Amino acid sequence: MSPGHAGAVVLVATILLLFSGVPVAFGLGAISIIFLLIFQGLDAMRVVAETFWGGLDEFTLVSIPMFIMMGAAIGSSPAGKDLYEALDRWLYRLPGGLAISNLGACAIFAALTGSSPACCAAIGRMGIPEMRRRGYPDDVATGSICAGGTLGILIPPSVTLILYGIATETSIGRLFIAGVLPGLLLTGLFMLWTIFIVWKRGFRTHAPDFRYTWKQKFGSIPKIAPFIAIIVGVMWVLYGGVATPSEAAGVGAALCAVMAVIIYRMWTVESWWAILRDTMRESVMILMIIAAAVLFGYMLTSLYLTQTLAQAIADMDVNRWVLMGIINVFLLVCGFFIPPAAIILMTSPILLPIITAAGFDPVWFGIILTINMEVGLIHPPVGLNIYIVNSIAPDVPVTKVMWGTIPYVLCMFLAIVILSVFPEIATWLPDRLMGPGH
Repeated sequence: MSPGHAGAVVLVATILLLFSGVPVAFGLGAISIIFLLIFQGLDAMRVVAETFWGGLDEFTLVSIPMFIMMGAAIGSSPAGKDLYEALDRWLYRLPGGLAISNLGACAIFAALTGSSPACCAAIGRMGIPEMRRRGYPDDVATGSICAGGTLGILIPPSVTLILYGIATETSIGRLFIAGVLPGLLLTGLFMLWTIFIVWKRGFRTHAPDFRYTWKQKFGSIPKIAPFIAIIVGVMWVLYGGVATPSEAAGVGAALCAVMAVIIYRMWTVESWWAILRDTMRESVMILMIIAAAVLFGYMLTSLYLTQTLAQAIADMDVNRWVLMGIINVFLLVCGFFIPPAAIILMTSPILLPIITAAGFDPVWFGIILTINMEVGLIHPPVGLNIYIVNSIAPDVPVTKVMWGTIPYVLCMFLAIVILSVFPEIATWLPDRLMGPGH
């Protein structure tokens, strides 16, 4: 069987298995072992365990559970509620001020947790009921939270960018810095659309003469300031070359845990059990996917499938932007069905030689890829954030939630176009702080 035919069989089998609901790690591992057995026989089993272990034998991976623990410590505390209330007191006079506050809270909470589901759930539990209580349209209330939650995988620290950095051997510190301005750009686009649609519908959340006092505004800041300071400190030591990502993540997780105890009195066994349980569950899931994806990549390479695909794309006599458009469509389609971690680990090693040969910056492409993954988080059939929001507001039909996300999906497409026209938005800050990339 030719590599092309073998690749088609592997693709169909992988999609069918992942559609069946099998956990991603087990699905990728099973596909890898089955096709190695079919094409190479029992001798191929000698390297399975070694390859699986090799996928986890990387010190940088320590940063993943540390950043997840940082997010769990903050997510289990009332920090999200305090952050939300603080922003509402400062932004309430804008059209749709409460929705804008939610998006701002999502952006900041994304920097605190690095997790899209955690961001969506933490802000959504407070924001959606409050917006609906004040009369916001259901599509705006749910769609804005779905979209804001996706910022968790773009604004650093981001587990998604860590995975991309590991898979492509790209500087994680440079990727983190590159995510800052695009993250702010996307947040701004979300806010602009929300202001426009609320203004167009003539909706107000407060009476015209309603005012928060300056004392109320500043009184909301002290509880959240220490967490913001921790994140700024972690980013500073990471970008300044003082610490590695793993060291910075470890210190950040420890400080967030201490702050949760000091500020919110979270010293009960139940509170810490929830934090450690959530950290362990998500960390093991991601690390298992990483190891299985490495084995999957080994299988593809051993059967010359990746080389054949890369060569086929490289042989396409098309403009490099047409090539990038094809890659974006491919990533979007993948994102509709497969979780971001699996897509990044499976496709990045294949796509990296192609995009670098076409003259694209790997750091810039990491941001483009991540935004594509964000689209998948609020687009069916997987659309994880849609179902998180639906669980928060079960009386809102899923179809209405989906329609509410469409304008924000278009904002993401616009962000990709803007970044394609002005790639410096992603590359200028890393080059400025860390020197030109190599």
